[in-house]
Amino acid sequence: MALRIGLLWHAFGWPNLGVDALSRTNIAILREAAARSGERAEFVLLGKPGNGAPTGPDIEQAPYFRIRNLVDGRLGRYMAAVKSCDMIVDICAGDGFTSIYGNFQFGLHAMTKFAALRSGRPLVFAPQTIGPFETPWTRAIATYLINRSRFTFARDGKSSEAFHALKLQAPFAEVVDVAFRLPFDKPEKVDGARVRVGINVSGLLFYHGDRFQLTADYPTVTRRLIQAFIDRGAEVWLVSHVLGDTDSTENDDKAVSEMAKAFPAAKVAPKFRNAEEAKSFIAGLDFFTGGRMHACIGAFSAGVPVAPFAYSRKFNGLFDTLGYDRYIDGRAVDTLTAVEQTIAAYDARDQLALEIGRSMVEARRRLAIYEDKLVELMGEIIAARGPQGQLGAPAGALAPATAS
Repeated sequence: MALRIGLLWHAFGWPNLGVDALSRTNIAILREAAARSGERAEFVLLGKPGNGAPTGPDIEQAPYFRIRNLVDGRLGRYMAAVKSCDMIVDICAGDGFTSIYGNFQFGLHAMTKFAALRSGRPLVFAPQTIGPFETPWTRAIATYLINRSRFTFARDGKSSEAFHALKLQAPFAEVVDVAFRLPFDKPEKVDGARVRVGINVSGLLFYHGDRFQLTADYPTVTRRLIQAFIDRGAEVWLVSHVLGDTDSTENDDKAVSEMAKAFPAAKVAPKFRNAEEAKSFIAGLDFFTGGRMHACIGAFSAGVPVAPFAYSRKFNGLFDTLGYDRYIDGRAVDTLTAVEQTIAAYDARDQLALEIGRSMVEARRRLAIYEDKLVELMGEIIAARGPQGQLGAPAGALAPATAS
């Protein structure tokens, strides 16, 4: 009998390849954990599938939660899908369960988590950013939900601090972003080729940097870096990691197109269908920098020297957790310093590669903790099943996990 695993706040394909990276890798980890438990995994997608959702006999797309279903009486199909699962794993799109994206988004996240708890199945918060929760009512709701989860995983030290500051009681472990295990194909190097530099041009920072209290002017930093690398004889590639069919300035496409017109010597990377394609392309570069965290994680976990342009605590916290301080803090340095630090990282890329190798040992150790805890929970679920293979006890009847 397969383990049915409900996936909350996972999405596949573009527009956001960061969420795609989280979703694809988390499925891979859950499959491995189920196999170690002696069971086959089946997945129930409990949200909008995205433009590249995987298909197959072990993946089912359920109706997703709509606010209007609370009043039109059509929430039953969604709840039936949730109750059909043995466990619910919520990755919260990496950093979606927070008050910083507004009341509507917070409320929608909260209602899906209430529904998961109401089903009586164990709810796991997969590795993610925790908080911030900036108002008393969001802190109260987050506390209620997280304390009733079967396990909560943070992906960085700052999220651990936020967890403990709320005095949460749920079983807890600090691990790391699951995307460090995203599969990829390593391209072969061409002898004698020019140094290949990838620059992810974040449309979010290029057009909306004022939202993040940046002290460095991101468009100016980007322009100066492109020119500097061209002047050094590098083959410069402009990379989008949040894509779309529209001309939205939230995507990277528009900013990349603008920079390509301004710098015709630069090349534009393909429009990737998913995060594995993006990581496989980035893996063939010699140096990388950018403003999208998962583009930088793709480079890092492929062993490519990278100088991330950090704009939030999720960025700083993640790389600090792995002991990697080569990021550019866009909220602490000025424009000239940001450019100089990136070029200095480029010049020291052999040293960066060694530092990344050491940090990846720690990343793999942390993700092994996550997988081991999943195996532990799956074992309890299997043991709690009745003779007909049905789950015999609700989530609350399962023994609490031991936090590491």
